[in-house]
Amino acid sequence: MGREDGQATVEMLAAIPILLLAGTVALQLLLAGYALTLADGAAEVGALALAAGRPARGAALDALPGWAADRTEVRVRGGEVTVRLRPPSPLPAIADRLAVTSTAYARPPSR
Repeated sequence: MGREDGQATVEMLAAIPILLLAGTVALQLLLAGYALTLADGAAEVGALALAAGRPARGAALDALPGWAADRTEVRVRGGEVTVRLRPPSPLPAIADRLAVTSTAYARPPSR
């Protein structure tokens, strides 16, 4: 056996960081997709509230889970509600780069 005894162990130890990195990247992409789904729903809720004559910003924020409160920006312009959400991430710089934006439109009620 000689020189080949520990080769599989060394190869496995070398592969562990690569597997951890791949898992972390996959999880981050899943979280970005989840954030996009949440932003879509919040923008839609805000637009529906606007169409009903209620405050769109509050409705959009209420449609989001608690962890998203300090990661969300809501902008209302005319009949347009835009929600920007930064996904959860261990590194803030990554969350900023993966921020998602969703826009929904509604016709404000006529008076």
